[in-house]
Amino acid sequence: MVNKLRILIILFIFIVSGTIFILIKDKNWQEFFKQNASESGQIADSADQQIIFFYGKGCPHCALVEDFFKENKIEEKIKFEKKEVYNNKNNFNELSVKAEACGLPVDSIGVPFLWDGEKCLIGDKDIIDFFRRQINSK
Repeated sequence: MVNKLRILIILFIFIVSGTIFILIKDKNWQEFFKQNASESGQIADSADQQIIFFYGKGCPHCALVEDFFKENKIEEKIKFEKKEVYNNKNNFNELSVKAEACGLPVDSIGVPFLWDGEKCLIGDKDIIDFFRRQINSK
């Protein structure tokens, strides 16, 4: 009886260990754990310190900002990421996390939206002014 119990315990440990190993190797689970740890303040992700421009395809205010980027060659002067949120659920979820970090109600957030690494900016005028200040300070 004792041998059967030992075998069951060893088998259980083996199955749990294998499952954990598979989950750790799975990139989707890595991102899930990383995002949840970051949101709870357990780790500081260096990606949080970067500038991220969230936009939507077909959004007229986003198009104004993107025209400003092109006319002023902003992408050549300032390092930032662009993330489309209408067709990408992960990007939308990231936008929601940033909005919550700024204390903004997620259910009323729109684009264009900018995360500057610490603060949130909403609307074409504020975002264009932000980038103007950035290029003028260089």
